Parts: sequence; C-alpha cells; structure tokens
Amino acid sequence: MSSSTLPSSAAVTLPLSQRLVLAVGSILLGAALIFVAGFSHIEAMHNAAHDTRHSAAFPCH
Repeated sequence: MSSSTLPSSAAVTLPLSQRLVLAVGSILLGAALIFVAGFSHIEAMHNAAHDTRHSAAFPCH
C-alpha cells in the first residue's frame, strides 16, 4: 500500500482593512439574524428559534 502526501497549502493573510470589513460584516449579519428571529411575529419562525433565543437570554414572550 503506497501512501502519498498532499502538498501543504500556504497560509493566506489578509490585510487589516479586509479583515475589518469581514468582521464588521459578520457582526451586522449576526445582529440582523438575531433581531429578525427575535421580533418576528411569524409563528413558525418563533418556534424554530425559540430555544436558541431563550438560551441567549433574548426575551420572546
């Protein structure tokens, strides 16, 4: 049985400006998802996110 190794991939580093854009975008996306699920009046969305909201101490009642 022969074994082969995969070539190691080089680590890619992003400049600070791109890392900041990614971080801010991720925060905004996460906040939008939390608020959409938290303030939704759709029962199916409420039930799907119910336990997650309570575990994050987000009131829903």
